[in-house]
Amino acid sequence: MPASIHSETTHPPTVAIAGGGLAGLAAGCALAEAGFRVSLFERRPYLGGRASSYQHPGTGEIVDNCQHVLLGCCTNLLDFYRRAGVLDKIRWYEKLTFLEPGGRASVISPSALPAPLHTAPAFLQADCLSFSDKLAISRAMAALAPSTPADHGESFLDWLKRHGQTAQAIDRFWKTILVSALNEDLDRVSVPYAAQVVRESFLKSAAAGRMGIPTMPLTELYSPAGNYIRARGGEIHFRAGVESFRAEASGVNVTTNGQEQKFDYLVLAVPFDVLGRMLPDVPSAAPLAASLGKFSTSPITGIHLWFDRQISDLDHAVLLDRTIQWMFHKSRLIAARNVTSQNEAGNTSGSYIELVVSCSRSLIEMSKAEIVEMAVKETQEFFPAAREAKLLKSTVIKEVHATYSPCPGIDEQRPKPVTAWPRVFLAGDWTATGWPATMEGAVRSGYLSAEALARIEGAESNKFLIPDMAPSGLMRFFK
Repeated sequence: MPASIHSETTHPPTVAIAGGGLAGLAAGCALAEAGFRVSLFERRPYLGGRASSYQHPGTGEIVDNCQHVLLGCCTNLLDFYRRAGVLDKIRWYEKLTFLEPGGRASVISPSALPAPLHTAPAFLQADCLSFSDKLAISRAMAALAPSTPADHGESFLDWLKRHGQTAQAIDRFWKTILVSALNEDLDRVSVPYAAQVVRESFLKSAAAGRMGIPTMPLTELYSPAGNYIRARGGEIHFRAGVESFRAEASGVNVTTNGQEQKFDYLVLAVPFDVLGRMLPDVPSAAPLAASLGKFSTSPITGIHLWFDRQISDLDHAVLLDRTIQWMFHKSRLIAARNVTSQNEAGNTSGSYIELVVSCSRSLIEMSKAEIVEMAVKETQEFFPAAREAKLLKSTVIKEVHATYSPCPGIDEQRPKPVTAWPRVFLAGDWTATGWPATMEGAVRSGYLSAEALARIEGAESNKFLIPDMAPSGLMRFFK
């Protein structure tokens, strides 16, 4: 338990947090537990940021803005769920199903073999890859297992080609896994980012590679974090985005909804493009502004379809060779959202699925009708039962600036939590967390900013960051 930074006879230091996404919530929970008086400002009427849900006006349904998943190696995210009391709202899966058009399935699951060989038996039996594909992938895995390569400006696609990967291995394995994980095309992904995903999800251990999926809408999952802050004397302000700030030696003046308030500290837990518009026009802000100017974004599109009958008995699946990359069977994952539309056959059990397209630049200019038409057609290719199903309703959610692009060299631009202003700190999955743009990275950034802030108050003992999961098996002998 972190030590409190004040006694009962002193006033706790005040902290304003700009942003109610995972980074801001993680920082707020950690600081509130340590005894700071937290005021969190969120411009939306709900918490979660990009990991949120809302009632869609066109369908009347509660929808997530995009499906979010985690892995067993996400130690800090799991700690955050523990704080919020929602750890039991994650459903875990050890098997990953790859579907080809036509419906043929290949299942990757762990065995009793030691890491990094634990998935080898299932991998060797996968029908979606040829023997030459598997041999090429195995060679690349062997090159990545000992340590994470450094960033020498090479894209991971070039690295794969240099390591003799077949075209089908790239398309059906590397691209399928990494574009979904990093939300970027392989020719724009740095080697260390890709290597980290592969090492954590496939090589490190069976426990590290388990996939967790929330069993409730995202805003409901993250709202308890706000209650955690309130229970420790903090406040949550909705529809109140931080517009600007002015740092002084004795504190930070924060403007929200046109009104200025003074706090002892400020944590800026907003996307990098939002921060760029908030920075004061002073020379001390120039280096940070220059770094922010080097970032670019990549989009994600979620396609929500409601059918009048069950189209699959799978909870989720990876989809190969088409535009859509993942299917999440929401009416199986979240019981409260089961479709109960009566059809002519008397079947009251329908299917609500969310289809995900990461790095979806090709869809940005397409209309909703065009995207839905494409999605239904592809769904029918993978799930034959969908051909007889009636589409009841649909919607498309485009996150145009979903994540920062993990391109070669971008790590040099990712700032640490401390800034040119001693009382102002940064948090966000785009900061220097050691992880790519993931929920784990966002929570890590919040904890890191909380640690840096606590040190200013002389509370060096406050360590919020949770250590990485230890490797198992033969991976214990590698870095």
